[in-house]
Amino acid sequence: MALYCIGDIQGCDSALGRLLDTLDFSPSRDTVYLLGDLVNRGPDSAAVLRRCMRHDGALRSLLGNHDLHLLAAAHGARAPSRRDTLQSVLDAPDRNVLLDWIRQQPLARAHEHAGQTLLMVHAGVLPAWSAADTLALADEVHGVLRGRDLPAFLRSMYGNTPARWSDALQGTDRLRVIVNALTRLRFCSPEGVMDFESTESASAAPAGLLPWFDLPGRRTAQTLVAFGHWSTLGWLNRPHLLGLDTGCVWGGCLSAVRFGATLAEREHIEVHCEQAQQPG
Repeated sequence: MALYCIGDIQGCDSALGRLLDTLDFSPSRDTVYLLGDLVNRGPDSAAVLRRCMRHDGALRSLLGNHDLHLLAAAHGARAPSRRDTLQSVLDAPDRNVLLDWIRQQPLARAHEHAGQTLLMVHAGVLPAWSAADTLALADEVHGVLRGRDLPAFLRSMYGNTPARWSDALQGTDRLRVIVNALTRLRFCSPEGVMDFESTESASAAPAGLLPWFDLPGRRTAQTLVAFGHWSTLGWLNRPHLLGLDTGCVWGGCLSAVRFGATLAEREHIEVHCEQAQQPG
């Protein structure tokens, strides 16, 4: 049995199929974690979702900002943008099945491998959160996604405030901070204030900001965290950090990591992708 993580797919089902073939993926044998942004910007989001559903249990997904945007568009909480390519889902005959599957997926996952914990999110983890905190807070949002209050939550989900975490946060503010950290975060101040303006690479951090994973005192610093979301960052491989968004939708690559007997044993595998959209 092999264990893999795969970065942002964004509707590029052909690339996902080629990567799974390259991995010699077997749903009866292997476990593959998809790190969010399954849909949007690429040519066939519906096909990606159907593939995930077909191999549910072997392909284990979590949600990114584009997946939440699909739910918001479907429920009339957010108008599609000119760059969206969500119609293959929104106009699909099995639309309701696809959307129901999406809302069942979590915002964070963990996997125990050889006595070590692999924590997986789409974007980032705030410095005050441990791995256990991250999973528990993600589950708070997951409960709302699966519940009857989903449309109201989606209408209130967007916004950049509050910009920092507090255990005292409640209601909509609390959920928004959790969503923003797990699905949108790149840069943060040393005090834990999130920034959502810059999408540059980690080496071009705005003044006074750091990549979330370089913040001093981060409580997940000794836990392996795998994430996507940051195509200008690209492939990042550190002892306790894996960045796997290598810009498939922009004509880059779709990347996977294969773990060996331990989480420290890793192999980077990628397939080149046809460009679906221009960056910018």
